Amino acid sequence: MTQDTTSASLRSTTDEEVDEWLESWEGLVNVRGTLRAGEIMEALRRRAATNSVAQPKVTTTDYVNTIPADQEPTYPGDERIERRYRKWLRWNAAMLVHRAQRPEISVGGHISTYAGAATLYEIGFNNFFRGQDHPGGGDQVFFQGHASPGMYARAFLEGRLGEADLDGFRQEVSRAPHGLSSYPHPRLMPEFWQFPTVSMGLGPINAIYQAQMNRYLHHRGIKDTTDQRVWAFLGDGEMDEPESRGALQLAANEGLDNLTFVINCNLQRLDGPVRGNGKIVQELEATFTGAGWDVIKVLWGREWDDLLAADRTGELVRIMNETLDGDYQTFKAESGGFIRDNFFGRSPVTKGLVEHLSDDDIWNLKRGGHDYHKVFAAYQRAVNTTGRPTVILVQTVKGYGLGTSFESRNATHQMKKFTAADVKAFRDRMDIPISDKVIDDDPYAVPYYHPGTETEEIQYLLERRRELGGFLPARKPENSKVTLPAVSDKVFAQTKKGSGQQQAATTMAFVRLLKDLMREKGLGERIVPIIPDEARTFGIDAFFPTAKIYNPNGQNYLAVDRELFLSYKEATSGQLLHVGINEAGAAAGFTAAGTAYSTHGEPMIPIYVFYSMFGFQRTGDAFWAAGDQMTRGFIIGATAGRTTLTGEGLQHADGHSPVLAATNPAVRVYDPAYGYEIGHIVRDGLHRMYGEHDLGEDVRNVMYYLTVYNEPMLQPPEPDDVDVEGILRGIHRIAEAGSGAEAEPGSRPQAQLLASGVAVPWALEARELLAADWGVDAAVWSVTSWAQLRRDALEVEAAKLHEVEAEPRVPYVRQRLGAEAGPIVATSDFDSTQPDLIRPFLSHDFATLGADGFGFSDTRAAARRHFKIDAHSMVVRTLQLLAERGEVDPGTPAEAARRYRLTDVNAGTSGTAGGDS
Repeated sequence: MTQDTTSASLRSTTDEEVDEWLESWEGLVNVRGTLRAGEIMEALRRRAATNSVAQPKVTTTDYVNTIPADQEPTYPGDERIERRYRKWLRWNAAMLVHRAQRPEISVGGHISTYAGAATLYEIGFNNFFRGQDHPGGGDQVFFQGHASPGMYARAFLEGRLGEADLDGFRQEVSRAPHGLSSYPHPRLMPEFWQFPTVSMGLGPINAIYQAQMNRYLHHRGIKDTTDQRVWAFLGDGEMDEPESRGALQLAANEGLDNLTFVINCNLQRLDGPVRGNGKIVQELEATFTGAGWDVIKVLWGREWDDLLAADRTGELVRIMNETLDGDYQTFKAESGGFIRDNFFGRSPVTKGLVEHLSDDDIWNLKRGGHDYHKVFAAYQRAVNTTGRPTVILVQTVKGYGLGTSFESRNATHQMKKFTAADVKAFRDRMDIPISDKVIDDDPYAVPYYHPGTETEEIQYLLERRRELGGFLPARKPENSKVTLPAVSDKVFAQTKKGSGQQQAATTMAFVRLLKDLMREKGLGERIVPIIPDEARTFGIDAFFPTAKIYNPNGQNYLAVDRELFLSYKEATSGQLLHVGINEAGAAAGFTAAGTAYSTHGEPMIPIYVFYSMFGFQRTGDAFWAAGDQMTRGFIIGATAGRTTLTGEGLQHADGHSPVLAATNPAVRVYDPAYGYEIGHIVRDGLHRMYGEHDLGEDVRNVMYYLTVYNEPMLQPPEPDDVDVEGILRGIHRIAEAGSGAEAEPGSRPQAQLLASGVAVPWALEARELLAADWGVDAAVWSVTSWAQLRRDALEVEAAKLHEVEAEPRVPYVRQRLGAEAGPIVATSDFDSTQPDLIRPFLSHDFATLGADGFGFSDTRAAARRHFKIDAHSMVVRTLQLLAERGEVDPGTPAEAARRYRLTDVNAGTSGTAGGDS
């Protein structure tokens, strides 16, 4: 027998054996159903593993629905009624955008996203999404940003919005008080939207950390959140964002079965296909499966069930598996005949499967995301899944129902208006009772449709929401039933005392304050310290043994440092959120904690401590969204400064974070020099956010950004006559313009030295040098906030246009410095942009010293001399300004530069060594 003959014989025998097994399997499925078949398959898999039988490593399944038809629950609602008002929703959402495109307005909008996702939302609204009046506390729903017209359309049918409101879409000022924001913006619509989501990628990661915060609150005994679920509606194109996939492991590791992602897989991003040459659903299935999520695919509507059941050979599934996303998109932009030839026609078997169907029947084979039964089955399974989060991958058609000009077209995301013919065709599909004449009279004034509150459909819609706990989206601006007590004076006693003869960095001063705050009765348990994997750098490792690190699974291992006083300890009730090397996750956790006053009615105080370089530079978008969501809390940029973190070098040398932070209108930016300044700033923040005052809610909705440094210095005690107002508003004098000599006051040249943060000691050093070496008297000012001074001055400027007949107020920076003698020299450990923030509002000769450019590794003194921001540079620059004014000899600046060897980086003395935290 030849080798070929032998192989053929073995193959024949094997095929017969396989056929017998397959026949037995088919009998099992047909008689016992898919659920029992799945149980037996799992038992076989386990036995195969026990016997070391090789198994394929499967991260994807066939391109079919995860839930078989025989396992689908019965739909509980009245689909007939729901379909009727879903048509009205589609109509009103589309007309809202279309009317906003009338020529005199043309403010844009997106029609196609909601059109394709309407079923996904309606299944939720009618059956799953619980409002804030639900006994369990209600769900948190992250709505896809571009679908906002659909949410407005629903609020219109519910009676929450009127026609004037819909016509105010994207005209928030000109149509006030009827303006509607373009996307979900809680700050702009504080009683409607709960989460800002249209900065794509932030919705997914924020939803994960919101689900974590729900568990955190429960495990710490602050609130029972066991009956609350987080839903995030996302786009398949959005899943390319790093933040969309970057925290999936957290949700799985912590078993967040209170979280459901619904990814609208219309196979299109904003410009074209997401994966034209691939399959985004399969890619996402592999990603989420690998991350430990339960994956449910909803790809085909019920019209496909009989075809798949008749597919005995597997040819239809094979073609589904092999068809590329670009082709699936094309099929929905073509005809039923085109699909017959180019999809089913790929195999004689599949072509025969649809011989009995007309072209219209083939065209009406729906995608799964447009089928009530399929979507409901997926949601039902998701809410009953325990131990891990769930992602539902739903295949839809972008622009579904809008007509051939919109459906599945590459440009559909940017299409914002209809022709008159489009409107009429859409009207007919949606069964809207509007005549041709009304449309022809003014195609941009086609009316919205509301059948009246007493109709069967609207009563049904309202009753479903009543049973589920009220309307969504909705936000309670101040949902808290808890009042936080005022902080006692003893908490701030340490910051007032200073450090005595011991040097201490401002980072350490802050950490000591934080420790005392966490001990404060009625307040301490509300603090949520948040850190990436750098707690030891900041000295926060001291909190590990007492406050402990939050881990929903506790600590089930034997810690290597268990014998040490500062051992690493995790606990289910732990207070610290230790997010690992994950600034994006930390910002998301900060947002979830800082909005708990609204989402849960529980005021929490997040305090996020991080390498300052990796704050606003890396996660500025997240902080902007936090501001939009009206987050409250403290953002602590530790190891701050371009020259202070010695040795780390360029990527750690932060010279710009306060400047970036100052662009966020929700952030109050401070660069304090001393511990007592930090104490007053933190106390003010706590009072603004949660204290008893009548300054308005917008005053409460702020975040405080403080820079703190790792350079040790002598922390002075708080002066008896401390200028608290000046500290909080941005500037206070810490040294008068006096030389200590017996000269008449004002008889010598004078100057004003401005500095912030770690630079204040250089300014004090410069003051001494100016007096002793050059006969110049200089006052020193600690500028705790260049940004706040600038904002105040800009408010004064703006008031001149708003209140043209009123006497203009004097900016605070001018109140403090306007009458002071001499030029101003300003320095900090940041870009010259920071001191320059106040330059336009002062008439003095003004010089800015800044650490511009890139950082590098070196000693503090050498780096500061290189950037010319140190004490001696301040002296020379002051003398230059005085020379220009004729107040010192013209040759004095050059003489000083030579004496101090200003061009020699090794001659610098401004700075100390040491300081790990």
